[in-house]
Amino acid sequence: MTQQTDFNQIQAESLNLTEHHIEQLKQLFPNVFTEGKIDFDALKSELGEVVETESERYQFTWAGKEQAKRIATTPSLGTLRPAPDESVNWDSTENLYIEGDNLEVLKLLQKSYGPKPGSNGGKVKMIYIDPPYNTGEDFVYEDDFKDNLANYQRLTGQKDEEGNPLTTNSESAGRYHSNWLNMMYPRLKLARNLLREDGVIFISIDDNEVHNLRKIADEIFGEDNFVCNFAWEKRTNRENRKIISYRHESILAYVKSRSKKSEAISQLPMDEKALSNYKNPDNDPRGLWKSDPATAQAGHGTKSQFYVYTAPNGKEHQLPSGRCWLYTKEVFDEMASEGRIWFGKDGNGVPRVKTYLHAKERGLTPESIWFAKDAFTTEKSKNAIKELFDDVAVFETPKPTELLKIALKISASEGIILDFFSGSATTAHAVMQLNAEDGGNRKFILVQIPEPTPENSEARKAGYTTIAEIGKERIRRAAKKIKVEHPDTQADLGFKVLKLDTSNIKKWNPNIDTLETDLLDAVDNILPDRTAEDLLYEVLIKYGLPLTLPIKKTDINSNGQTYQAWSVAHNSLVACFDENITLETVQAIADLSTPENSVLRVVFRDTSFTDDITKTYAIQRLKQVGIEDVLSI
Repeated sequence: MTQQTDFNQIQAESLNLTEHHIEQLKQLFPNVFTEGKIDFDALKSELGEVVETESERYQFTWAGKEQAKRIATTPSLGTLRPAPDESVNWDSTENLYIEGDNLEVLKLLQKSYGPKPGSNGGKVKMIYIDPPYNTGEDFVYEDDFKDNLANYQRLTGQKDEEGNPLTTNSESAGRYHSNWLNMMYPRLKLARNLLREDGVIFISIDDNEVHNLRKIADEIFGEDNFVCNFAWEKRTNRENRKIISYRHESILAYVKSRSKKSEAISQLPMDEKALSNYKNPDNDPRGLWKSDPATAQAGHGTKSQFYVYTAPNGKEHQLPSGRCWLYTKEVFDEMASEGRIWFGKDGNGVPRVKTYLHAKERGLTPESIWFAKDAFTTEKSKNAIKELFDDVAVFETPKPTELLKIALKISASEGIILDFFSGSATTAHAVMQLNAEDGGNRKFILVQIPEPTPENSEARKAGYTTIAEIGKERIRRAAKKIKVEHPDTQADLGFKVLKLDTSNIKKWNPNIDTLETDLLDAVDNILPDRTAEDLLYEVLIKYGLPLTLPIKKTDINSNGQTYQAWSVAHNSLVACFDENITLETVQAIADLSTPENSVLRVVFRDTSFTDDITKTYAIQRLKQVGIEDVLSI
């Protein structure tokens, strides 16, 4: 194969606008392409039109699919409430642990972590999820198109003590596969929106639903964006009590954008075995090297690559049948004179090309099988967590941190890592561990429904009533262990806990029999049990600001009173939710603005001002000092 020295040729024809527009459409709606062609009915459905007719075409459908699509597009009526007491390093961490129904949480994250206007990419670099496998014994989430937040509250016992938090999806159910697909479809659709242009998603699954998962993932992420169906060797011993002993599970991987596939998937770092191949037996000044074949398949060569090569010592080397030399004779001679060709210790060996370790940044191409020696097994992971929890088996089938570390190494050296089926919080553990090992700056967002632990489980006996409690405690314990093992690490070992709940703003639902009372009650539009910090985080969600921005609480003294203000991201936003605010208080808030940290926007509570006149003057006063963005909640 000859060396390429030609420049890329300038295309003679102008831009093909049709192909360009199709490619843009594919980026926006990959699911409307079937076998490379546009499904116009699917496109109409995406744009909100009701499609009544069906034509013959290749498609994948099931009972409830259209409702699953609608659920993904209905807004959430909830918010995320802060829980500092359950967090670690609340004021400084950029990691999040969110307790709640992942469908509602994914909706709430859209403004803060989804695409901004003019962009197709969100802020999440990598997603890993380990959803229920639909084995007939595990559960599926019961989504409610009309009010999924109310449904979540019922299922988690927030309103009904007799409510059942889970629904087993048994094989005898009439819609066994449909129920599972209806759970997965809207969540994957919302997840795709959060991925960066160079983002990747990994989904663990077994043979029960891998075929259906592949189909809906092809639809949502696009067939062209499929990367690999990785096989993970989850066990090394034979399971004799079953017909087939399954030693592997699947991990489906997709990129957000086909054009970014090469950027999204990286090589693995060189391991000790790979590095051991590089030696320097001839003391080459270029450093460590290994030898590679100097021939290629004959079909790849040109006429100038077929010849009998004479080595510097005069020995002639014939080409093997079906092979050609990598280089022309002139290039080969030049490389040999520079010592870049290896002829063995005695100089009579078959010519081989030297590949130098430090000639470029080298890595290992990821393979489609992740063996237990590298990714570990479920049993090994279970024992590791058992050791972390003082010899208590709090989780039966956790994913190994080493498995997640492989996914992280090939997809995310930095950025936000999202796991919205968090389970035992392996993803958080792996992110912190790998950051401590390689100095990376990865941040995690974990989401877990407060699923009750089984009544007679070891976890329940140890005092952990929900899976979320196990996850949070694992992160705390893992962080302490990592700090002991890496005392000099600068990795972020904290996390903020947020919990899904109804909006802090009262829902207007008057009763004709108590209308006067309801009207008076609506004057104060904030629920009575909510704090200023609750309101602040709802403002961040509504504004679309990251939920880990630095927040500083400031006391403002005015008219003999002390008011509480919150400065977000060095005055990017200032909020004050106290009542009886005067113009002097407003001026004190304006004075927080400095040339280095200008106040860009201010948020008050609707009832912060004694009357509308004061409120109007307050807005004008803030505008006079250049603060145009003034809102109330």
